[in-house]
Amino acid sequence: MRLAVDTPSRRYAVVLADGLLARLPKLLDEANVPPRRVVVSNPLVWRLHGSRLATLDLGEPILIPDGERFKHVATVSRIYDGLVRASADRATAVLTFGGGVVGDVGGFAAASFLRGLPLVHVPTTLLAQVDSAIGGKVGVNHPLGKNLIGAFYQPHLVAIDTAVLATLPRREFRAGLYEVIKYGMIASRALFERVASQRTAIFARTPDALTPIISESCRIKAEVVASDERESGLRRMLNFGHTAGHGLEAVTRYRRFRHGEAVAYGMQVAAELACHRGVLAAADRQALTDLINALGPLPPIGDVTVAQMMEAMTHDKKIVEGRLHFVLPTAIGATAIVDDVTEKEMKQALKRVGFRR
Repeated sequence: MRLAVDTPSRRYAVVLADGLLARLPKLLDEANVPPRRVVVSNPLVWRLHGSRLATLDLGEPILIPDGERFKHVATVSRIYDGLVRASADRATAVLTFGGGVVGDVGGFAAASFLRGLPLVHVPTTLLAQVDSAIGGKVGVNHPLGKNLIGAFYQPHLVAIDTAVLATLPRREFRAGLYEVIKYGMIASRALFERVASQRTAIFARTPDALTPIISESCRIKAEVVASDERESGLRRMLNFGHTAGHGLEAVTRYRRFRHGEAVAYGMQVAAELACHRGVLAAADRQALTDLINALGPLPPIGDVTVAQMMEAMTHDKKIVEGRLHFVLPTAIGATAIVDDVTEKEMKQALKRVGFRR
């Protein structure tokens, strides 16, 4: 699959195939990526898959700690140090090779070092392949909120190899599937139903099962980003499940939940809110809950209070002029963006999902 992402700031390709890394040198040249390249990765990914990039002559990799709790400005500074040691200049490309944290942090370093270096994403987790590597959002967390520090900075290329998912732990793989469910909920009932009906084949991670769900998720995101690069309107739909999800990550200090797991809870909060407003059918709300539960267990939330969640959501970056822009599902495959969710409604939805009073 080759998909064009056409934004005002840059037009680039998302290329997807099993075994794609063997063709990466040619793809980089076709995308006019400068021949001098520095890779940002983490120790585990580099140990498992670094040899697949041997033909690129990348030199010493810049390795950063893995995990959401390391997605902060100190990690960006470590990348700056590595770029200085590598004598990087504006004709040096940054290639991120890892999951969403590596892509977001490495991308932010590329966007800000020397006021911008060419950027390539090679995502190695399902979540990064279907979501974070596409669209140009890069950045880091603040202790009070998720992704509060960042930029819009489009890559020159996104290269997705499904073969690297073979080594992904089941929990990480499942976390990525929650983001696929998100795309089904906001824009494609067919995608939602494919995940529901083909769970066994998808968890087997065969290319025939993975390629359709990854490519459809990428297509949806590419179309939205092309219409609204900087999230002034339509792109807000991609935040479905993220308001409560980001709050949950912040409350638990980015240690208990994978991002996709927090989004799974956030989607259920939004669905509860929508159902009790009368804009989402109870059957669709139940279908979402059933599919999330069918994928496997989520970490418990019984010790997280409604008050903690409400406080965390006051720092959400989607608050504009004091009003929170909230994405509500109206059916499987459709959403609406509202700015009139009341505190009472939110508290009730959080309680119904299982947060402690």
